[in-house]
Amino acid sequence: MGVSDEFASYVCDQLAGWAKVSVRKMFGGAGLYHRGFMFGLIADDVAYLKVDDSNRGDFVKAGSKPFRPYKGKSTVMSYYQVPGDILEDAAAFCEWAQKAFEAASRAKRR
Repeated sequence: MGVSDEFASYVCDQLAGWAKVSVRKMFGGAGLYHRGFMFGLIADDVAYLKVDDSNRGDFVKAGSKPFRPYKGKSTVMSYYQVPGDILEDAAAFCEWAQKAFEAASRAKRR
């Protein structure tokens, strides 16, 4: 997994209208954080957002796939790939990020 500085900056720029987002590199990828909650991640220059029952359907409907950290294994995480059209539309991406942040907040409280 890798994260280019250019892609990480692009993701943060797209989300600038929503909130201050920080990127923390880890395990060859990077986490996307807002107010101490990891609500997304970047791996191989692909953005993923946190999902739960409240927003998973949006990702499934858009044809997104869950993040699979280990090639060839069935392990999945509760992060789904951000559809390209959403990533490119800053306003839509901000709305999806807000829902992901809320999902991350709920998961942290549990």
